[in-house]
Amino acid sequence: MLLADERAEVCRIGRQLAETGLVTGSSGNISVRAGDLVAVTPGGMMLDRMTPEDCPVLDVSGHLVEGERAPSSETPMHLAIYEESDASAVVHTHSTYGAVVATTMTELPAIHYTTLLLGGVVRVAEYATYGTPELAANVRKALEGGRRAALMGNHGGVTLGGDLDEAYENARLLEWLCGVYVRAKMIGEPRILTEEELAKVTERGLRPPEYPRREA
Repeated sequence: MLLADERAEVCRIGRQLAETGLVTGSSGNISVRAGDLVAVTPGGMMLDRMTPEDCPVLDVSGHLVEGERAPSSETPMHLAIYEESDASAVVHTHSTYGAVVATTMTELPAIHYTTLLLGGVVRVAEYATYGTPELAANVRKALEGGRRAALMGNHGGVTLGGDLDEAYENARLLEWLCGVYVRAKMIGEPRILTEEELAKVTERGLRPPEYPRREA
């Protein structure tokens, strides 16, 4: 079976997405790339009930290579992301707070410094019908500049990673950031970190503190 390990990983992440509430039912989809091949979730199937055999394999041009089930309707979006980025994995969720922000805003501002882990301010891609080339193009535009996450207008979120674990953790972080923002708005107007403040965080990350060694 082609990409046996990758297909097993898709199933594992699918179960985690369902268990953490980032998807419900058959919503959301996952893919992982290995060379010129991509393993993706099948369309219309609950993500916590998949087996590796359920996950079709395509080439990067979108031709079905192996599998009995039809690929997810969002496969064009996944392939468009692989075409324009160095990502090896993509996770698309329908998480609650992500959908709230994607329905009401044009971007998720830097409410917390960990926004930098997603590449900065998270843009909301303009709405388009799911599974269409228009949506794929809108998401690709929202990810420009090395972003590792985007929200999709009136839809959900999408995150990238060097592997599926990273893409999954980015999805969890995106939902947490959206949740913090939505809850903060209930209390008052959230304070957004400035470019200068974010730059200092980046500098600190690039230059870890040095601790003098105690003499024996």
